[in-house]
Amino acid sequence: MLGTHDATDDITLDSMRPPSPRKPRRLILWGVVALLMSAGLLLGVRYYLYAIAHESTDDAFVEGQIVPIGSRVAGQVLKVHVRDNQWVDAGDLLVELDPAEFQVRLAAAEAALRVAHATQRSRRITVDLTTITSSAGVDEATGNVQTARATIERAKALVAGATSQRSQARARLAAARAELEQARAELLVADARYRREHADLQRVREMVKTGIAATQQLDHAAAAERMAAAALDAARRKVDTQEAAVEQSRAALRTAEDNLLETQAQVSARNSEMDESKARFAAAKGAPQQAAYRRAELEVAEAESARAEAEAARARLDLSYTKITAPSAGNVTRKAVEAGSYVQVGQALLAIVQSQLWVLANFKETQLTRMRPGQAAEIEIDTYPGVVFAGRVDSIQRGTGARFSLLPPDNATGNFVKVVQRVPVKIVFNDPQQLRTYLLVPGMSVIPVVSLAPPDRAAASPAGGASSGSAARSQGRAP
Repeated sequence: MLGTHDATDDITLDSMRPPSPRKPRRLILWGVVALLMSAGLLLGVRYYLYAIAHESTDDAFVEGQIVPIGSRVAGQVLKVHVRDNQWVDAGDLLVELDPAEFQVRLAAAEAALRVAHATQRSRRITVDLTTITSSAGVDEATGNVQTARATIERAKALVAGATSQRSQARARLAAARAELEQARAELLVADARYRREHADLQRVREMVKTGIAATQQLDHAAAAERMAAAALDAARRKVDTQEAAVEQSRAALRTAEDNLLETQAQVSARNSEMDESKARFAAAKGAPQQAAYRRAELEVAEAESARAEAEAARARLDLSYTKITAPSAGNVTRKAVEAGSYVQVGQALLAIVQSQLWVLANFKETQLTRMRPGQAAEIEIDTYPGVVFAGRVDSIQRGTGARFSLLPPDNATGNFVKVVQRVPVKIVFNDPQQLRTYLLVPGMSVIPVVSLAPPDRAAASPAGGASSGSAARSQGRAP
């Protein structure tokens, strides 16, 4: 009948309709969600396990040994032998100062040393002469007792006296020659000073002509040039005087030698005289005191000689300081010296950065609970992203960075606010060959990751640790 609806017809129609697509899609969606949650849970667990076993910080930098180079003497720079960032080996010549002034000082010191040595030799000869004279006096006094040998003893004493006079003349000649050498050295110094003052006068005159310098400076320069000329003339006259003294000493030596020959010729003709023997015997009594006095003079001369040797050694040392060499191998940096400039003692000229590098990482004090020297570390430098350097913890500083600052905090005064402190940790590179492949300089920013496993197990990192470590370094921190 029309208008009647059979339930059997509805079932047949439902079975003939196509299945609805919503249920399979919903199952696939839930499967994907479950898979993502499982993967996230797995990665989270592995990241957490890696994070609790590692510590990282972005407050880390490359460090190296920087050796400052300064001048040990004051002078004008003659030549600079290096350029900025140039590699130098230990002992290479870096800077050379003008050695003229130091050479003059060395010449004067050596001349003074020769004078001191000549004086020492003269004093030693005087001591020997006094000893000989006293021995002769004693021998002569003994000869007075032996009347039969009085004549022979007196003749020997005369010969000894003539010999001592010749020795004295030779000593005076040596002393005169030494003084002549000193006068010539002073002449060299005076001549150098005069040339310098004369050159200064010429420069001041040119500066006055151009209006750069005042007339008063010209007067001062002229006065200094005249004083230097007067000193040069005095030095020349002193040299002439000493040359005359040398000639006079030579004449005295010839006279002493003639007297010795004459005394030797008169040996056989001399007779002993008792009064003369008594006088020699009286003089012989004071011979020990005179010999002691002469020995004291010799000790003074030896001390002066030692002082002159020290002055000469100091002059040689100052001359050697005009050549500044590299104390160690490295690259030249911060060059602040040029040829022609005048440097002072201790003035910084340049610095040498040595090739040995390490990392100084400032970890928080809460990150040091399980950190120990010898633990492995991975180092990533901002200049070379993606490149990992292998290293290890070398040492941990015994004190926070704030404790060693210029003004350390004093928590006992004022209000106290707790701040997490940082402790410097030194991390060294394991492979020096890898460092030669890349350009690393002190001050570069670094992100180190330290494995907190014991040193003997630091290499046994869990699977997937490298990827987690890269994630931690990319974030710049570890929980």
